[in-house]
Amino acid sequence: MSWSYPAPLSAAQLAGIVSLPQLDALARRDLPAMAFEYVDSGAADEVTLRWNRTAYERIRLRPRVLEPLGPVDTRVTLCGMELPHPILLAPTAYQRLLHPEGEAATARGAAAAGALYVVSTQTTVPIEEIVAAGAASAGRLWFQLYVQLEREVTHALVERVEAAGCGALVVTVDTASLGARDRQRLAGFHLPPGIELPHAHDFSTGVRTFASPQRTALTWDDVAWLRSVARVPVILKGILTGDDAARALDAGVAGIIVSNHGARNLDTLPATIDALPEVAARVQRRIPVLVDGGIRRGTDIIKAIALGADAVLIGRPYLWGLGLAGAEGVRHAIEILRAELEIAMALVGRASLATLDRGVLWDAD
Repeated sequence: MSWSYPAPLSAAQLAGIVSLPQLDALARRDLPAMAFEYVDSGAADEVTLRWNRTAYERIRLRPRVLEPLGPVDTRVTLCGMELPHPILLAPTAYQRLLHPEGEAATARGAAAAGALYVVSTQTTVPIEEIVAAGAASAGRLWFQLYVQLEREVTHALVERVEAAGCGALVVTVDTASLGARDRQRLAGFHLPPGIELPHAHDFSTGVRTFASPQRTALTWDDVAWLRSVARVPVILKGILTGDDAARALDAGVAGIIVSNHGARNLDTLPATIDALPEVAARVQRRIPVLVDGGIRRGTDIIKAIALGADAVLIGRPYLWGLGLAGAEGVRHAIEILRAELEIAMALVGRASLATLDRGVLWDAD
């Protein structure tokens, strides 16, 4: 394969990276331009992409001092599984664009950092190899699913990932069509020779390009069907409104991810942190609510949990770690964020995730 990867950072160089914004800057400098633009870009004018970040920056924290803290506890339980921290890896496609081992390296890095990893349907490594690579994660792998018009094809994939050991299905519900990804197109995005998609293809032609994630818009009937055939919990990714959250509860799903698809589909959607409170208020803790989009600091995680999230997912930051240093880069990105979370929790005077409520927000009223 002629695709060229940058030389991986040394352990000393990686140790010198102290924040996710610093990791972003190095990725911008060192990664192949087409790969960086594919990952970094959003839809159309990228208004939502900017809002995903600036919305967190507008939220101010309210500290308490002289509180009896004890050790900071970041543990969280999702779908019956206890995790050491609330930082999950969001599903992202085409990871061999960034590193020759792709999703297998991500799985190893996630396992080393104790993070749950959601594998994309558009993985460039077969699910069995990803599960084997992340064996130390003790089953902390979920699978993101694009439901296809041909239910027998979807069912076969569900059976395969369940057999491999994935603990939940994360169904993307916000992609009846791909967005107007102008920057991606201008960068000439394509999959280089040798990078293939073992679980996805263009079902209208049989060609393994997977140009469009779904051949028809997903409906609540499809969710009901999927729950009837799945042997693992079904989680919906792409919910932004209270009304859809209520429908998800009625549909019996096991969880919701508040997501605007990394701002890659419909521009001028609200930032996910702005949409989160409406969804959380409707769900009322009956099922887990997670949120992704724009999370770059430990303080962002505190804000998300205070506004109703049980956990968060990151995407671009761990991809920069993958591209710069493989599994160790993924681990380092997660550990930067976890360390910042623990520091910020101590500084706002809260020792556990359960105590992070609107009282830690300056503008809570």
